Amino acid sequence: MRAGKVILIALTLLAWPGNPGAAGKTEDITLTVFAAASLNEAFHEIETIFHKANPDITAEFSFAGSQQLVQQISEGAPADLFASADMKQMGIAVQSGRIDSTSVRTFAHNKLVIIVPPDGSNVGTIHDLGKSGRKIILADKAVPAGRYSLLALDRISSDSAFGPGFKESVLHNVVSYEENVRAVLAKVILEEADAGIVYVSDINGEQARTLRTIEIPDAWNIIATYPIATIKDSRQRAAAERFVQCVLSKEGQAVLRRFGFMAGAE
Repeated sequence: MRAGKVILIALTLLAWPGNPGAAGKTEDITLTVFAAASLNEAFHEIETIFHKANPDITAEFSFAGSQQLVQQISEGAPADLFASADMKQMGIAVQSGRIDSTSVRTFAHNKLVIIVPPDGSNVGTIHDLGKSGRKIILADKAVPAGRYSLLALDRISSDSAFGPGFKESVLHNVVSYEENVRAVLAKVILEEADAGIVYVSDINGEQARTLRTIEIPDAWNIIATYPIATIKDSRQRAAAERFVQCVLSKEGQAVLRRFGFMAGAE
């Protein structure tokens, strides 16, 4: 066999797609993850763990209020995964037809806390939220955190120590309803209000640790459930499922606990 023909055969084999020695590595994959704003820091750290184990896969995040993300998903926005701050918004996403209900998994829980600027003196107890002249900021009721806040106020108002008019008094003091819970946090840090209601997980950041907090007893608090699911038309379903498994893993759950979530893989 001529030398030129041998070289040609060798080059052909190297170029064959199924050949492990073919030129070039496996093409890198980028996952688009839509996630509730309250998951920002925790998911970035989980992504670091995930990428270390899967160096060919990178997760890119779009953080916003769950209802905003569901609207985008319903309108066909390209995405591979959706992590919501409540089951209601995940249910709407499932109804849109882009999420298979069998892929929905609960991965964490959360609860509410009242935050007050470090030098604030107008709100020292839950009772103070309803006092005249106080400035309160809540997440909008369309956002899970906003809906949970209203439910918590209902529970507090049902207690005889507060009375049925308490919720109305608090809402009269609301100076703004924000599109996501992180906006509530930011405005209280900037002292644009006397108090706000956010998730416990929101007060783990460096700035948030300077805030004073007022605990909402479990009898009145709301436990938020966080579900995650893959998008039906994702071109990276296998890689997306790997990310879900990382979130549900022992390491992923440890990260969530460290950021103030109650781990809740199911």
